[in-house]
Amino acid sequence: MTDRTRPIEVALLATPESTGSTLYGMVDVLSSVGRDWPLLTTGQAGESIIRPLILSRDLEPLPIANGGLVQPQQRLAEDYQPDVVCVLELFFDPFRGPQTDYSPEVEWLKGYWQRGGIIAAACTGAYLLGQGGLLDDQDATTHWAYCDLMARSFPSARVHPNRVLVTAGLGQRLIMAGGGTSWMDMALYLIARFFGVEEATRVAKVNLIDWHENGQQPYAMLSQTRQVEDARIAETQTWVAQHYNQRSPVATMVTMSGLSERSFKRRFKLATGLSPMEYVLTLRLEEAKHILETSDVAIDVVAEEVGYQDAAFFSRKFQQKVGITPAQYRRKFGGLRRLAGAST
Repeated sequence: MTDRTRPIEVALLATPESTGSTLYGMVDVLSSVGRDWPLLTTGQAGESIIRPLILSRDLEPLPIANGGLVQPQQRLAEDYQPDVVCVLELFFDPFRGPQTDYSPEVEWLKGYWQRGGIIAAACTGAYLLGQGGLLDDQDATTHWAYCDLMARSFPSARVHPNRVLVTAGLGQRLIMAGGGTSWMDMALYLIARFFGVEEATRVAKVNLIDWHENGQQPYAMLSQTRQVEDARIAETQTWVAQHYNQRSPVATMVTMSGLSERSFKRRFKLATGLSPMEYVLTLRLEEAKHILETSDVAIDVVAEEVGYQDAAFFSRKFQQKVGITPAQYRRKFGGLRRLAGAST
């Protein structure tokens, strides 16, 4: 909890790879704190108790991702010490990493951290924390599609792909949210941290924000579709993408590769990061997710279509990997497809 006699100041770091929806979404949500609930329930607006502003290298209008343009309100300066700094989503290739030189931002963040600041990163913004060494020997999270890149780039960080929110560092002053709209979870956490759970609940009600209590797993693409450079392994990848529902697909892949079983499994794991059986499982579950989203067939039929005779075993594997049961997944994502189909 914090002193209510003044608004807290939350700086939102803007860069050329920032996305406008997260920057201005945070501006709108944080500006509503203390103001909108009284307006909607009594007709009299309250005072905003958080002051968000956009921070950048300088005060020049800044072109950002997707053709956006932002007007920064504060430049990076050694003596600038807001209550919180947020590093939001950066749009870059999950296989190559950011192509922008972020040295000025990273150095400023390191200095801000050393002066006792609180840093909250959403989605790929956590990459800048890693570049500054702030994630060394710390728990971390980011968008599910970028977790492999984070783990490779910052091997001493403990990256949690399923976690929507992670707090770490001295005094829990590092806050990281996963991908997509999990910046909203981060906003609610910050509101609760400074002004209490009741205030965060009011903001969630005003803005119809749902907490991602099941983590990122239900939203994640479980398998990477990128073909590997090892030609023999790539050939088996191509085959199993069409035949994952057959009996004993790994044995067929071994035969196709012309390698010994031990050599094949070692090279497959080296090339893809997964064992052959794990790879087959992810393909089967991705197809199961698609069937659940697009049809109303029974769960045991879904299991059989992706290669499992035992529906209970399939359901257990599905929940382990996806975080919710097949029936829960269908309710969560099938409704959107049905609605879209009805509207067309």
